[in-house]
Amino acid sequence: MPQLRIALAQVNTTVGALEGNAELTVEWTRKAAQAGAHVVVFPEMSLTGYPVEDLSLRKTFAEASKAKVTELAARLADAGCGDVLTYVGYLDLDDAGPRDAAAALYGGEVVARQFKHHLPNYGVFDEHRWFSAGETLDVLRLHGLDIGMVICEDIWQDGGPVSALGAAGVDLVVAPNASPYERSKDDIRLPLVARRAAEAGAPLVYTNLVGGQDDLVFDGDSIVVGADGELLARAPQFTEHLLVLDLDLPAGSGTVEGTHAGLRVRHRVLGDNPLPAYEPVAQPPISEPLSDEAEVWSALVVGLRDYVHKNGFRSVTFGFSGGIDSALTAALAVDALGPDAVYGVSMPSRYSSEHSRSDAAELARRLGCHFREEPVADMVRVYVDQLGLSGLAEENIQARVRGMLVMALSNQEGHLVLATGNKSELAVGYSTIYGDAVGGFAPIKDVFKTHVWELARWRNSEAEKRGETPPIPENSISKPPSAELRPDQVDTDSLPDYPLLDDILDDYVEGDRGFADLIAAGFDAEVVDRVVRMVDRAEYKRRQYPPGTKITFKAFGRDRRLPMTNAWRETH
Repeated sequence: MPQLRIALAQVNTTVGALEGNAELTVEWTRKAAQAGAHVVVFPEMSLTGYPVEDLSLRKTFAEASKAKVTELAARLADAGCGDVLTYVGYLDLDDAGPRDAAAALYGGEVVARQFKHHLPNYGVFDEHRWFSAGETLDVLRLHGLDIGMVICEDIWQDGGPVSALGAAGVDLVVAPNASPYERSKDDIRLPLVARRAAEAGAPLVYTNLVGGQDDLVFDGDSIVVGADGELLARAPQFTEHLLVLDLDLPAGSGTVEGTHAGLRVRHRVLGDNPLPAYEPVAQPPISEPLSDEAEVWSALVVGLRDYVHKNGFRSVTFGFSGGIDSALTAALAVDALGPDAVYGVSMPSRYSSEHSRSDAAELARRLGCHFREEPVADMVRVYVDQLGLSGLAEENIQARVRGMLVMALSNQEGHLVLATGNKSELAVGYSTIYGDAVGGFAPIKDVFKTHVWELARWRNSEAEKRGETPPIPENSISKPPSAELRPDQVDTDSLPDYPLLDDILDDYVEGDRGFADLIAAGFDAEVVDRVVRMVDRAEYKRRQYPPGTKITFKAFGRDRRLPMTNAWRETH
């Protein structure tokens, strides 16, 4: 049977960095060529980065992208990679508007340009706003084999491009993707790709983006699946990787041009003659998917690291309160950036307990990061005395003084400030706007409180397995959570117990279930009413909260978009 060596270039690109992404493409194509690959497949919109959002509507950017892909074809040939068929994602523009496109580069030329057909408009996607849909498919014959292509969502929807390629008859399907991570998505991805390979009647090469972009993170997890649904190769998650394997492909009777499944299939011959028989490379190991907690941890680390570095920061600062949220954020930050890039600040007030101060110092000692103590009692007293503050106003001024303090250190020393709030607090508005909600990025914004504890215990357990000191003090995990803004305060003074709260939030926020559904699920009506009211009233706070890495099905911001001025209330 005809042979073909395929490379999947699972790379981390940066939105808007056309030149940097082009250099990345040359570098990884050269690696593929050195590995003897005949075809290399990059992720969706790898030249522009993804998602470009409203940059797609900027004519100058689209024209620069088109020019860069043409230039890239020549650069690849000059780099000695002209005989490697290279699939690169980019932004195109024609009379119909912007296009989510992929180009096939070969022999110093752009030999095909294809546009994404299915444009997702759900969850984090708004592609009907950004792009016009494609209606043609380009099949290329290389070394006697017909290769078709589909772009990301084209495999996630039934029918359309994959059906058309199956009807036309292809020997291989390549699929550039930029599929954002959410928990357990790899459990969905493999069965889906297997179904599409069977639908096409050909192996399917699925290359996915890796890395962070604002509040999205991409996990890679690129795979190759045979026409029979067998998993042939799998790349590791959350790291750049070149996956190379040889395929023995039964050449079909040739692609039939024309209209199939409503799409026009075009065919171009680059080379009719099969390759001479050669010795295949060793079959690459199939990377095992990460465990659930390791997967989430990796997503949060990569999301934080790329947000910091891609936005030009070298270090971060935030409050070390001694509590579990700031402790988990600190452990993530050290794993993402290294201890020398993390600057913790303890900001005790008159209500701060001794254990909070000692737990914060112990956290810094275990992590080996920078640490300083800046008491805020005197600063708070000035506000309280001058304005005559008491009650909630006095509580919140403590948080706001702390917010002002870390922002001042950011201005003075150039650190990015991290907000340490979790999804449960954000959902019910249990944070102080312009106080603990200040910052440029919120690493655990999409992590429910009960999951915060689970991640902390998992991270400590992993350290113990490696013979290392657990990074998070046990007291920060086990003690009752408290904002410590008044004497003997604990979170349960204002909120239901977190396990109960998170159960309700999972149904109301993630599942969009109404009041009656929540009662039918067994929750107490009074508690449900209280939680729902808190969630609905807090939308204005969430709109002003920093971005943070999305890990759940429905993250605040991109996924869940409700009006701030909203008179609708869930009732009995």
